[in-house]
Amino acid sequence: MRRRSGVPASPLPQRDGIDPVHLRLPQEGEWPTVRAYLLERYGRAVGPERIAAMLARGEFVSVDGPIGPDAPFAPGAHLWFHRDETPYEEPVPFRIEVLHRDDRVVVVDKPHFLATTPRGRHITDTALARLRRDLDLPALSPAHRLDRLTAGVVLFVVDPRHRGAYQGLFERRLVGKEYEAIARYDAALELPALVRSRIVKERGVMAAREVPGEPNAESLVELVEHRDGLARYRLLPHTGRTHQLRVHMNALGVPILGDPLYPVVRPDSEPEDYDAPLQLLARALEFADPLSGERFRFTSRRTLSAWPGP
Repeated sequence: MRRRSGVPASPLPQRDGIDPVHLRLPQEGEWPTVRAYLLERYGRAVGPERIAAMLARGEFVSVDGPIGPDAPFAPGAHLWFHRDETPYEEPVPFRIEVLHRDDRVVVVDKPHFLATTPRGRHITDTALARLRRDLDLPALSPAHRLDRLTAGVVLFVVDPRHRGAYQGLFERRLVGKEYEAIARYDAALELPALVRSRIVKERGVMAAREVPGEPNAESLVELVEHRDGLARYRLLPHTGRTHQLRVHMNALGVPILGDPLYPVVRPDSEPEDYDAPLQLLARALEFADPLSGERFRFTSRRTLSAWPGP
């Protein structure tokens, strides 16, 4: 069976809630074998011995079965494989709480430090992998993403056939998103404030930045309360650029507490400090279900550690 994207269904099962890696061979090229292509494309990064060993063990699989070391190059062919070794990941010592589950969606309260989906150094211990394993839902997929360092409400889709409908809500800005943040209190800051700017995030660069040009990011920032030099802010993003709220709070001169990127990028080599999370919480999601029309509002039960008490 083919997916709507044109990619055939993987012949390999998931492993610990992680999908196999999908590889599409180029449409044009003069490599005599798949092995020759893999060595040219990935040999330097992965190592020719490792590629040869995976081929010998039949770990590269096409729709017709395992690919042998001498398999001819087939332009446009689809291959799948599992990473034969995954670097050790320190498990995030916080639980995911399921807020709602039905036959269409799963809504969870994600903790700080846990990635939503596999990416970069975070592969096996992610919200998606945990939920697939714990709820026995191998086809579960995210409708949107939440920064790894941000806690709060995340929506997942149970049936892949419905994923586009729920993702479309976010793409068309039909989801009400409400965030909460703790930052320094500035009596001179006039709030509420509508912050509009152009934000760019370059591949390989950790922090996003504001640049001149037509705004592509818009956030409403409101003051909820303040005490002891700190303030609790309500943030309503009207768009969804990467790190948008963190960039806009920094631009207002009140960067969010615990932010390792704004205003100064900390060394990536520093270990995680689980006692000092980013003080940003996706407090609520509100939307009309695209299949039933029913109106939903899901609210996080978490609190931000820098603002204890009621």
